[in-house]
Amino acid sequence: MNIYLTQKNTNHQISELPFNYFKANETISNELIIYPEHKQQKFMGFGASITESSSSIYKSLNSENKSKLMEAFFSSKGNNYNFTRTHINSCDFSLGNYSYVQNNDIQLNSFDIGRDKISLIPMIKDAIKLRNSDLKILSSPWSPPFWMKTNNQMNNGGKLKKEFQATWAEYFCKYIKEYKINGIEIWGVTVQNEPEAKQVWDSCLYSPEEERDFVKYFLGPAFEKNELSDTKIIICDHNRDIMIKRAKKVFEDPIANKYTWGTGFHWYNGDNFHNVKKLHDMYPDKHLIFTEGCQEGGTHDGSWKLGERYANSIINDLNNWTEAWIDWNIVLNHEGGPNHVSNFCSASLIIDKENEFNFQNSYYYMGHFSRFIRSGDYIVKSETNNKNLSAVCSVDSNSSLTSVILNDQETDQFIKIKYDNIGINLKVPSNSIITIKL
Repeated sequence: MNIYLTQKNTNHQISELPFNYFKANETISNELIIYPEHKQQKFMGFGASITESSSSIYKSLNSENKSKLMEAFFSSKGNNYNFTRTHINSCDFSLGNYSYVQNNDIQLNSFDIGRDKISLIPMIKDAIKLRNSDLKILSSPWSPPFWMKTNNQMNNGGKLKKEFQATWAEYFCKYIKEYKINGIEIWGVTVQNEPEAKQVWDSCLYSPEEERDFVKYFLGPAFEKNELSDTKIIICDHNRDIMIKRAKKVFEDPIANKYTWGTGFHWYNGDNFHNVKKLHDMYPDKHLIFTEGCQEGGTHDGSWKLGERYANSIINDLNNWTEAWIDWNIVLNHEGGPNHVSNFCSASLIIDKENEFNFQNSYYYMGHFSRFIRSGDYIVKSETNNKNLSAVCSVDSNSSLTSVILNDQETDQFIKIKYDNIGINLKVPSNSIITIKL
């Protein structure tokens, strides 16, 4: 048995410690029961997003610090990420609004990803090199070019004009093909980032019916025509509270359903974890992927609640059939940017003005999952009657169990882990997360 600990007000950061450190001899009534034979979803992996903001910081680093960053996130010695998300055209975490075509170019003859070649593509390619090409890349648009939209701007919502739906679908195809020419395979796309959010930054509004019809009549057929049907199409890409109504509208249509791989979701409007399981139960043949989450309103540098929020979300999402989990920006600066609309946020790594690395506890909390629950492992059923603890468990191809347990309380908690007629009494220290390789 190997046990790893990260704990508040200590130097323990995914530190392997002896069993005696956690051993509890007292009688324990609370149990964590693991059912290794009760397999749920096959897990695909963890990741974080590479935006123009993140890649501009990466570009400014010397070669030693670039390697340090890549190792920390994508190496098996670090957090072992095998997913990343990036943006089609600009997003709020770009250095300004931009698209890949000149104004009113309906034929897309001017399509050029030169802007992405400055920093975005080089950073993604460095991650691919470290992952031996198994990095899955999810791309999301925040807005079509301004001239395709009803409000004639990339920011402040607006909608895709009907006369440009076919053009916009071809735009996706052009993007995927251009990235492939540049050595990057796009694993999947979402139809629209946060389609119900009118933001002061890059945004575009779709009703559930409009998203369904865009997939049904334009995006799906365009992928077929361009021989891109292996590229996954993911809908919703918004918060858990609205994921069912949006997915239902798409999945109940047989043609839109045929083109759609699954549902992406974010965490910004309440936990609503029950909706994740409910959607799985409604459409068990469809997939679920967490596509974005971060703490808004600055870096929250040093906040312990930051990591605990990540762990709480990952545990509940994975227990409710989520197959992959992607953090938002992989790295930001001391302000939580750069950001062209001052929408500053947290990231697992903050780099200050002197290029000093400041890993937030969200990095270590994510590492408790991503370093030990690997692509191809199965999430298994587990249950606990200790309301102060939460846990997720997995089994690998060798039938080895992993259990990640979160204690976000200010007092130590005690639990008896039970599986296969084995019982282990454990103390889970206050404000900590532990990973147990059983």
